Amino acid sequence: MSAALPVEEAVRNALTSVIDPELRRPITELGMVDAVAVEGRTVRIRVLLTIAGCPLRDTIRRDTEAALSVVEGVDDVEVELGVMDQAQRDALKEQLKGAGGRRGIPFNEPSSLTRVYAVASGKGGVGKSSVTVNLAVAMAAQGLRVGIVDADVYGFSVPALLGITQQPTRVDELILPPVAHGVKVISIGMFVDGNQPISWRGPMLHRALEQFLTDVYFGDLDALFLDLPPGTGDIAISVAQLLPSSELLVVTTPQSAAADVAERAGAMAAQTGQRVAGVIENMSWLELPDGGRLELFGAGGGSTLAARLTDTLGTEVPLLGSIPLEMALREGGDAGTPLVLSRDGSRARAELEAIAAVLARRPRGLDGLKLPLSPR
Repeated sequence: MSAALPVEEAVRNALTSVIDPELRRPITELGMVDAVAVEGRTVRIRVLLTIAGCPLRDTIRRDTEAALSVVEGVDDVEVELGVMDQAQRDALKEQLKGAGGRRGIPFNEPSSLTRVYAVASGKGGVGKSSVTVNLAVAMAAQGLRVGIVDADVYGFSVPALLGITQQPTRVDELILPPVAHGVKVISIGMFVDGNQPISWRGPMLHRALEQFLTDVYFGDLDALFLDLPPGTGDIAISVAQLLPSSELLVVTTPQSAAADVAERAGAMAAQTGQRVAGVIENMSWLELPDGGRLELFGAGGGSTLAARLTDTLGTEVPLLGSIPLEMALREGGDAGTPLVLSRDGSRARAELEAIAAVLARRPRGLDGLKLPLSPR
C-alpha cells in the first residue's frame, strides 16, 4: 500500500472528530467504534448505537461518512450500524456515571463547577421561558456547554420554543436529553402524548424534578438553567432543596404590580439560603417607527425590584438588563428558532446577548473544591 492510500491509523484519527449528538463526546471515547477495515480505497466501519431505536442513527451515519471521506486516498466509505449489547451498555454507563453507575445529583458534587440558574417570576405571562431559552442558546453560541431543565411541569413550553419534537433516548435507566441549538434539554413535555395536561400533587412534582437531575445525563456543563413555574410553590421549594447552590434569576415586567409579585419570588431566597444572581426586566418598551419608545407596561419596575431585593437580602442584586418588546421574539419562539440566532439589528437580541455574556463571564466557583495538589 502506497503512502497515498488510507491507513487504519489515519482513519481512526479522523473518527475522533465524530461526536455523538446526544452525549456530545467522540464516538471513539464512548466505545462505539466496533470494527474498522481498510481495503484499498474503501473503508468499512461498524459503529455501535446505544439502543436499537436510536433516533439519531442517520446523523451518526452521515457524520461518520463525512469525517472519513476527507481522509486522503479514501474513495468509498461503508458504515454499518450495530447495537451495543448489555455488557457494552453497562461499560458506557459506568464511564459516564462512574463506578457502579452511581446515582445522585452531579451538580451537587464538590467537584462540580456548573453554574445553576433557576429562572423565577412572581406571576405568569412575563416571558420567563422565552428569556430562559434565549439566554441558554446565546451562551451555547459563545462556546459554553449549557443545559435546560423545564421545571414548569404544568405549563411546560421549552421544547416548543426550541423546536424539539424528538423524545429522549433511554439507555436502561439512563436518559440522554435531546440537543437543540447546542443546548441539552429535558422536559416533562417529552414524555406525554400531544397536549395532555399534568395533574400532580407536590410529592409527584418533587420526584419528577429529582429524576430529571439524577437520571438525565447532561455531562459536564458550564451552566444549567431551570425554567421554574411562576410563584413560590412546590417546585421552587424542591429546587432549593435539591440544588441548594442554585442562584435565582428573577424575571419581571416594568409595571409595579408585576414587580411587587416578583419581589416575593426573589425574597424567597432569604428563607432557602439561595443567592439572587440578578433581575431581568422583560417587555420594557416598544420601539416606534420614528425611533421613539412606547412604554406599554410602565417603567422602572426592574430597577425598583433590584433595589428592593438588595435591601431585603442584604446583598447586591443587580438589574442585568431590560429587554424591549419585539414581534421577532415571539415569532422566533413560535418557530422554534430563538431570537438570539438571528443576525438582524434586533435590540432585544442585543440585550439578551449582553445578559448572557455577563452570566458567561461569571467564574465558576472553586470554593470548597479539593485541588489535586500535595506538598513535596
